[in-house]
This record gives sequence, structure tokens and C-alpha cells, in this order.
Amino acid sequence: MIASHRIERAFVSIDEGQVHLRQIVAADPVHVPLFLFHASPSSSRWMAPLMQALAAQGRTVIAPDTLGNGDSPAPAQLEPDIAYFADSVVRLADAMGIDRFDVYGTHTGARIACELAAAYPDRIVHAVLDGITDYGDAMRDKILANYAPKIVPDQYGMHLNWAFNFVRDQALFFPHFEKIPANRLNGPMPSPQILHDAALDVLKALDTYPLPYLAAFRYRALERMPLIEAPVLLLKADSELAVLNASVAAAAAAIPRATMAAVASDPAAKAGAITAFLDTPA
Repeated sequence: MIASHRIERAFVSIDEGQVHLRQIVAADPVHVPLFLFHASPSSSRWMAPLMQALAAQGRTVIAPDTLGNGDSPAPAQLEPDIAYFADSVVRLADAMGIDRFDVYGTHTGARIACELAAAYPDRIVHAVLDGITDYGDAMRDKILANYAPKIVPDQYGMHLNWAFNFVRDQALFFPHFEKIPANRLNGPMPSPQILHDAALDVLKALDTYPLPYLAAFRYRALERMPLIEAPVLLLKADSELAVLNASVAAAAAAIPRATMAAVASDPAAKAGAITAFLDTPA
């Protein structure tokens, strides 16, 4: 790892408490900072490879743990929506002395990035959305009822086994709670180490991990996209969920200044597409 591209961890105070983040600060930045928002139910640790690839292009990259995930504090609301999480990012940027910035998000993070671009046009220069869709009412209701259950630790440690199986099943089926052949995903089984790390993220935030998840599934992205003034890049990664890639064209039609890019799913390929897009004047 090159010293100037070393990921540093920090805590920044907002009203809810100390937000945990990972960052690589460019020595002589010539671009606005780029915020990266992770998927649920994980943390910014999963942004590290992409951060390294993007920082190599001379950018300051900042990846916070979403409130309720990782080492960040819990949301202040019992049922926060995506607008709340977007607002928390703006308050984080304010606390860091950052005015305008670019955003990238994947899955839940893509909803947060979308809402930031829609609600804060004076703050967002570019937006990159990686894996975003709207679900029909029947699917949405089923997901909200089953996707992110509330789990209480018991004296036999059954919640530990549950967390490992929970993240494993998400790699095998969508939705993970309906294990039928039609829902089987094409990707390989993640390594035991990846499953271990993912399970630890869930266990660390066991009380609050459902909150960003449920906010993401409730969010009506296609209704908000026409409000986005900034240029938007929609990524279509080759190993992404088919239901998400199938929505890229509809999202592009809804966003006034949208570009689509089919990419490999590795961090270097995504970073190349993102950098080329961000280097285009807004």
C-alpha cells in the first residue's frame, strides 16, 4: 500500500453522536471530495478496495458508516427514511467543512446518493448510482416484512449462527428468505473470511442494522430521480443482481442528465468508469 493512499479511520461528531468513517485525503486535491456509501447491512470496510483505486487518481475519498451500521451511532428516529440518512450526510459534510462534493453509492448507499442529488442540488456535483431499483408494491411489502428481521441474542448464541447464515443466504438467493430454484443467484459462494467479516458487521449493529435496510426498500427512487440536476452515472456491473441491472434503462430515462456504463464488478474497473465520468465538467 502506498503511504499517501493509506486509509485512515476517524470519528466526526453530529447530533446523533460520532460518525465513523474511512478516508484517504489527497495531498494536493484538484477535485471536490468523493463520498462513498456502502450497501446494507455492512460498513465502510467494504469500500476499501474502491477507495484505493479511486485515490490513485488524486481524489480525496470519504466512506462513512451509515447511521445504524458499522461503528456509527444509531439513527435518532425509530423509522428513519432515506431523506433522513441523506440529511445526516449533509450534516457530516458540514462538520468536516466540506461544501460541495461528489457521491457514489451501492444498493442502500445508492438510494442515499440519489436522495442527496435530488434534495441538495447546491451541494452535489456528480452522482454515481450502483445498483438501484424500485420494487412493485407486492414485492416491497414482502421484503419489508421478511428481509431484515429483528434478532435478539439468546443464551445459546443462536444469533451468531443466524448472522453467518443470513449473509451467506443473501449471496445465494434473492430474496434470501425464499430459497427456491427460481431465486438462485448465479454468483459463487463467498469465501469463509468474507462471510465471517460480513457477519461481524451485522452482529456489531444487531439492534439497528434493519433501519437503513428498510428505509432503502421503502424509498421510491424513480419518483425522486427527475429532480436530480447533477450529471449521474448509472453503473451496470456484470455480476450485479439481475433485477437491479434490469432497472438501469428505466433509471436513465428518469434522470435528466444520465449516463450508463456497463463494467466489470472489480474495484479497478468501477474506479476507471467513475473517474472518467467525474472528470467530465459538470
